[in-house]
Amino acid sequence: MAQGVSGAPAALEVHVTGRRVLATIVDGIVLSVAFWVMAALFGGASAGGGQMGASLSGLAALVFFILSVAYFIVLEGYLGQTVGKMLLGIKVVREDNGEVPGLKAATIRTVMRLIDGLLAYLVAFIAVLASQKNQRLGDMLAKTLVVRK
Repeated sequence: MAQGVSGAPAALEVHVTGRRVLATIVDGIVLSVAFWVMAALFGGASAGGGQMGASLSGLAALVFFILSVAYFIVLEGYLGQTVGKMLLGIKVVREDNGEVPGLKAATIRTVMRLIDGLLAYLVAFIAVLASQKNQRLGDMLAKTLVVRK
């Protein structure tokens, strides 16, 4: 059963650009920690000469990629929130009814991160500032909004 956000979709607070930026940073940190853990367990994590490094190759790199994509699709699809969004009090909802987006919309949003994420998310930032509903390209295609919870 999907949880919605109370209130009509038109009344939802979409002016959360600063929170979106911070949530993206938090999600990056979460995925970085996961990367370091996987690198330590399955790859090559090293510390020498005053520098630290980590790498994954082959199957471990593929598994990390799949987990990273699943992180966004599953959490946003079923809960409407990644860890970053949870901490910052924002949520992804369907534009038409305010419900959680579901896996299809979450997949569209995640695939569009390839374009939205260009130039350190500058493409997404410009789209959010330019759109009336503060949507990045992935939100527009998936028909979702990011709102205050």
